[in-house]
Amino acid sequence: MKLTKFEKALWISSVIIVTATFFLFKSTDYLTLISSLIGVTSLIFLAKGHAVGQILIIIFSVFYGIISIKVKYYGEAITYLGMTTPMAVVALISWLRHPFKDTNEVEVSRMTKKQTAVMLILTAVTTVIFYFILKILGNANLVFSTLSITTSFVASYLTAMRSPYYALGYAANDLILVILWVSASINDISSVAMVACFLTFFFNDLYGFINWKKIEKRQKAN
Repeated sequence: MKLTKFEKALWISSVIIVTATFFLFKSTDYLTLISSLIGVTSLIFLAKGHAVGQILIIIFSVFYGIISIKVKYYGEAITYLGMTTPMAVVALISWLRHPFKDTNEVEVSRMTKKQTAVMLILTAVTTVIFYFILKILGNANLVFSTLSITTSFVASYLTAMRSPYYALGYAANDLILVILWVSASINDISSVAMVACFLTFFFNDLYGFINWKKIEKRQKAN
């Protein structure tokens, strides 16, 4: 997999920002740094339509779930350990089974009306169920945690369906997570490292959408 100059610059700058923020705010949880670096690296592979990105997302999800438990963001832990990780496995299988011709690039697909309807129904059901689960657990920032579950489910579903719009789903989720970790940083300044992490994720996901649309256009032409 070859990266363009822009992609190399995006990845390197993301790594520098995440690392610099971690040490600048004197974070001591190196799991946060490791997971963040794995996360930004995974997004470059995902933006290129490469299945390695899904493997890295699985690793990131497990680490992030553990980090979330520490700050009582049970919704995030449940989302990433119980939903995002399994769906990333499903997406990995889907991507490996649908390569574009004989390349390592996944074949881009368009959502059918039926798939869209199923997504909306499952999203609504998942949101309602987890809202009450998180409420019972006494989850911090209940509203935003619930929104995080909603956007994460949509993004995961679109990823498994190989839709370019998966990236916009994750971009929306990134913004929700920025809000959650800004709130957490009020009590623990080291949480700013996660704010920087998801801000870099946001810009990487925006690029992912742009690049997937280019890939879609190229694949159709071929």
